[in-house]
Amino acid sequence: MTDPFAEALHSDGPDPDLAEKLKLYGRFVGAWTFDATRTLEDGTKLTGRGEVHFGWVLEGKAVQDVWILPARDAGPSPSLGPWTFYGTTLRVYDPGIDAWHIFWSDPRSRYFSRQLGRAEGDVIVQQGVDDTGSSVRWSFSRITENSFRWLGERSHDGGATWRIEVEFLARRATPA
Repeated sequence: MTDPFAEALHSDGPDPDLAEKLKLYGRFVGAWTFDATRTLEDGTKLTGRGEVHFGWVLEGKAVQDVWILPARDAGPSPSLGPWTFYGTTLRVYDPGIDAWHIFWSDPRSRYFSRQLGRAEGDVIVQQGVDDTGSSVRWSFSRITENSFRWLGERSHDGGATWRIEVEFLARRATPA
């Protein structure tokens, strides 16, 4: 049986008219696992293994992902403490500003974020402001065909200084 919703959402590939620009996030399409580390303000580290899945959506005009921590096959993960998530990001390229609108939603933790994403050299940087007024910066770096590093950083002084809160070291579940 076909799921009409999944069929309407999913796309087989990028929109041909935007294919070159869509490669920025399109290169991540597929399944990944990651080792996660969260550093709390007191220096305590929470660790665990997660999974992320990227795919083409909305007539190939966007990339959507699902981030899951702990991974569904990880079993009990006491090293994570209360830090878990099961959320999705919708990434939509806007040719008018040559940037990506980033929308993160995690109903489990009730954390929502809106950012703008762009390439800065060989790093992808997404910036926004959270509901407390703190600046938030998420980035993909060390990107290869089968791995990447994702950082979540926060600034309480308008971006003058940044503190790394989260690091994910990801590897493709099925190497390309």
